[in-house]
Amino acid sequence: MDVIQRIAKELSVNSKQVSAAVALLDEGATVPFIARYRKEITGGLDDTQLRQLEERLMYLRELNDRRQTILDSIRSQGQLSVALELAINDAETKTLLEDLYLPYKPKRRTKAQIAREAGLEPLADALLDDRNLIPEQVAAGYVDSDKAVPDISAALDGARQIIMERISEAADLLAELRERVWQKGIIHATVITGKEQAGEKFKDYFDYQEAINKIPSHRALALFRGRNEDFLSLLLKPGVEDKDEHALCTQFVAQYLKIKDLSKPAEAWLAETARFAWKIKLFTRIDLDLKLRLREAAELEAIRVFASNLKDLLLAAPAGPKATMGLDPGIRTGVKVAIVDATGKLLATDTIYPHPPRKQWDESIASLAKLIDKHQVDLVSIGNGTGSRETDQLVAEVMKYHNQLKFTKITVSEAGASVYSASELAAKEFPELDVTLRGAVSIARRLQDPLAELVKIDPKAIGVGQYQHDVNQFQLARGLNVVVEDCVNAVGVDVNTASVALLKQVSGLSASVSENIVAFRDENGPFANRKQLKKVPRLGDKAYEQAAGFLRVMNGDNPLDASAVHPEAYPVVEAIISSTGKSIRDLIGQSGFIRTLNPAHYTNEHFGLPTVTDILQELEKPGRDPRPEFKSVAFKAGIEKISDLEPGMRLDGVVTNVANFGAFVDIGVHQDGLVHISHLSDTFIKDPREAVKTGDLVNVKVLEVDVLRKRISLSMKSEVDASEIIKSERNTTKPVHKQKQAAAPAPINSLMANAFAKAMKK
Repeated sequence: MDVIQRIAKELSVNSKQVSAAVALLDEGATVPFIARYRKEITGGLDDTQLRQLEERLMYLRELNDRRQTILDSIRSQGQLSVALELAINDAETKTLLEDLYLPYKPKRRTKAQIAREAGLEPLADALLDDRNLIPEQVAAGYVDSDKAVPDISAALDGARQIIMERISEAADLLAELRERVWQKGIIHATVITGKEQAGEKFKDYFDYQEAINKIPSHRALALFRGRNEDFLSLLLKPGVEDKDEHALCTQFVAQYLKIKDLSKPAEAWLAETARFAWKIKLFTRIDLDLKLRLREAAELEAIRVFASNLKDLLLAAPAGPKATMGLDPGIRTGVKVAIVDATGKLLATDTIYPHPPRKQWDESIASLAKLIDKHQVDLVSIGNGTGSRETDQLVAEVMKYHNQLKFTKITVSEAGASVYSASELAAKEFPELDVTLRGAVSIARRLQDPLAELVKIDPKAIGVGQYQHDVNQFQLARGLNVVVEDCVNAVGVDVNTASVALLKQVSGLSASVSENIVAFRDENGPFANRKQLKKVPRLGDKAYEQAAGFLRVMNGDNPLDASAVHPEAYPVVEAIISSTGKSIRDLIGQSGFIRTLNPAHYTNEHFGLPTVTDILQELEKPGRDPRPEFKSVAFKAGIEKISDLEPGMRLDGVVTNVANFGAFVDIGVHQDGLVHISHLSDTFIKDPREAVKTGDLVNVKVLEVDVLRKRISLSMKSEVDASEIIKSERNTTKPVHKQKQAAAPAPINSLMANAFAKAMKK
């Protein structure tokens, strides 16, 4: 089965769809572009299917490249038989491919090779061929001091090494035993003697065992971290009854050697060889293989969880184009203040010291009130780090004592703000601004538009993953970058306000072309239409084709330039205008009228029903934003630290992170609480994401508070006994790392949709 057919089968689509998508990808088209603007060509493959296709295409092409390398290597050795070539061509995984290559793979000099050089291979063959032979008698003929075979024992040991190596390189046997141990094996973790106190954070795993194929990703990564930090020892047992399972696996090896009658001298000797082969060769390799398999699966799941949380965070609703004050809380070092206008332009900065040791509380209230009044601030964005609740209280008093000021205060996640502050990007944007104040700017802007601001930060620094530093960093970066690209293109980008960091995530635009767009904009003023993009240096026809539909020109010459309708499809809109007799401005937004139109009337050889349907939907709600409406949470007054919590309390909070075992919720006490999966819903759920996502506003009940270990157990069930703490929550889900607090910026209407509405009123 070739690559196209295999992917088609896996995705349950036809080969023509896959072939078309692969051709577009190979031509340089991006997944967002193909999913949105090439539906006719791919038969309507969506972005999820296309991402899966892209991933499998990469894997299968790598597999085929490796397959060819292996075939060439074995062929050059003169050992490529028809049967072996067929087996290699039929191998569907990299693991099976490497199993088949193992006997022919160049390797360091082994004991078996040394035995062959000593002329002992005929002895091994003789004992395998004639089971009636007496091993000691036959071996006597191979004793040769000149060949380092001083006695019968050395001769038999050499023959055994040769047979053991053959057994360990038998691909079918290895695959069968590997799968058997995967299905029945147990991972047993124990604390390394003397490390009990230093490894206290891994206490849950000091004497812990679980079926290897059932260990959730977060526990697997915790076990591997404990091993890597030299606190835990991980032992793989082939089954529940360890000794019995070893014996059964040895029997499989014996069956492979066709041992039937132990009364025959050679068979008795071969049975012992089978035992050694399993214990020394096969199980040692299987142990490494399965732990690697467990780790890779856990890492992939961790990356998936991180990507899912990142997507929710990036697509949190923006508060919109409003003058915003950003506060980066601090105790000793003061609270950093930055004010940006509706477009995100920095207007003013300051530092106030309301908290100890200076305690300039009244002065700080006066300073904030003056700044809010001067710049007509609509929103105050408070970072959720150290000093957040104290700063929130300060702003509350500004509202109380200066009630003529009409503004809203919101606590947002400051995750990654410090990374942005020290970045080269921030230095270019604010070369004269102190590093500490740049963080306050980021906190303000991420409330206005989380997506536009968070793309400036390395996704790994945003902190919504589990064990993110323990996973393959290349795969993590690739997975997260895909999420950022999909989110940016799903929302669209205002070409006249977007930063380089945001533009370079647009389909078809590189970092250098994005810089050229900004430079062109700075030199020539705002773009009046999409056609002007073609004047940007190095933005060629291909890049324009890929990017144009995702770039918006607000309040420009052509209302369609502010929509997701691609310029190549403008003739379709012109046909609709011609047939209806309405102008474009009379047509856009007229949902009732547009729904009376039959999409089939406007199809042609270039644009099919899917594209025309999309165009009509876009004309109904031009510039529509997939993000939800803006909402904010108000933390309960008087509940500011973990010691203020009591079982039974009902509190509002923000979901900051979702893991496979539950969700973390910021309830305003500087330490996220955990809602175990069993407490996320009144009904049974398999995946926490069925109930919540990052950024959701939720109401929770406090179940248990462990001040010493800084652990808070919460519930989202309608009714729950505060004393009810499920044992499984304690025994299987406690994370062994400190969960970062992160109140996701709560989400609003798109800047583009607002601007579009204004344009239509003109």
